[in-house]
Amino acid sequence: MSDKNVVTVREVMNQRYIRVSGMDTVAEAFLRMREADARCMIVERRDENDEYGLVLHTDIVRKVIGPDRSPERVRIYEIMSKPMLSVHPGMNIRYASRLFERFRIRVAPVVEAGEVVGIVTDLDIVMQGLGLAGAAFQERSS
Repeated sequence: MSDKNVVTVREVMNQRYIRVSGMDTVAEAFLRMREADARCMIVERRDENDEYGLVLHTDIVRKVIGPDRSPERVRIYEIMSKPMLSVHPGMNIRYASRLFERFRIRVAPVVEAGEVVGIVTDLDIVMQGLGLAGAAFQERSS
């Protein structure tokens, strides 16, 4: 890739996430996630010195459904990943891809000036890397 072909995280990130409180139950947060057709939950910080948390559907499978815990009783803070790796919107997707591989992650919040502005997934990176981003966007919009 030459410098002219640099694709940044900002160009491939998406808004398919919801923000939740750590005190929300898994059941109520998941209903909101499903209604919004979101891919993950960003757990709000308690104050400016705290870090964001992240909950994926796989966290619900492994930490709630598998162990047969009640989603109506389990709080988001009990199953979230925190702290989490985040990426800057100006990062080259090649470096984001390497970060994903090194830390074995599939989703990362995109953080700018201390605020979550989107998420980027391994699929977002693959679609752009293979030149399929436009087709995927048109497919999602239909």
